[in-house]
Amino acid sequence: MRRLIMGVLLAAALVPVRAAAFDIEGHRGARGLAPENTLAAFRRALALRVTTIETDLAVTRDDVVVISHNPRLNPDITRDADGKFLAAEGPAIRTLTAAALSRYDIGRVDAQSAYAKQVPDQQPVDGEHFPTLDALLDLARHADYPVRLNVETKLSPDLPGDAPDPESFAARVIERVQAAGLTERVTLQSFDWRTLLAAKRIAPALRTACLTIETANTNNVASRGGRASPWTAGLDLSAFDASVPRLVHAAGCAVWSPFYRNATATRIAEAHALGLEVLPWTVNDVAEMKRLIAAGVDGIISDYPDRLRALVDAR
Repeated sequence: MRRLIMGVLLAAALVPVRAAAFDIEGHRGARGLAPENTLAAFRRALALRVTTIETDLAVTRDDVVVISHNPRLNPDITRDADGKFLAAEGPAIRTLTAAALSRYDIGRVDAQSAYAKQVPDQQPVDGEHFPTLDALLDLARHADYPVRLNVETKLSPDLPGDAPDPESFAARVIERVQAAGLTERVTLQSFDWRTLLAAKRIAPALRTACLTIETANTNNVASRGGRASPWTAGLDLSAFDASVPRLVHAAGCAVWSPFYRNATATRIAEAHALGLEVLPWTVNDVAEMKRLIAAGVDGIISDYPDRLRALVDAR
């Protein structure tokens, strides 16, 4: 009887631990609520008590690591010094100095753009500029709880001129993370796994996440021309019986982060059997959040961390 009681108490004790461990990630800070990848969005995410702030990285011409989803200036969110939205896609951030980049305002969306329809609840905050990674690290370091960061290297094997080479990119990011003393609270993610393998060589303790997408129009894991995808650092999906979780495991990632429609219960179970965490992106529909939670995911990346927070708290 004593063993039975102790077992019940132990099981009950584990329930809140598992709930607390669920990773609520604010996509680009909290893109659905505040201008993406700005300090305003990161502060909003902190106010919602996300467990992790997810964001994207680029590197300027003078090697400053900055935050931007697009390697090039996005006219839907970028205004010049005169307050006018860019008429077309701007130059690559890699071609601009940090000082030149800081002159652009990214505090609101062009209401006439298709992008605006994706984020109807986003509240503008004029005067927001491209933050540096250092600024985000400082914000996290001084937060009133130990928020994690999930930072993505934005580069493409098809557009090498828009970003540093993978080794240099990884080294720049790791340098700033280590200088801030936050290695244990940072995950490095990417669709281009070359930076992830480079990061593990430079800082083996750094946690990495392999991003994947498999749709009719975009697929970063499928072979190309009979060869391994250029996105998977030389690893060939066919060598792993077409199993994406096994491919991710071979890349040394701790986390598999698939496009949410590619995350099935069977694949999630396979990933867990390999010791991987599963963190799908970008999930904004509450019904999809419920499906994925029921399927056993370890966390969710969302533009609306308030919706996810309410759902997790209710459970």
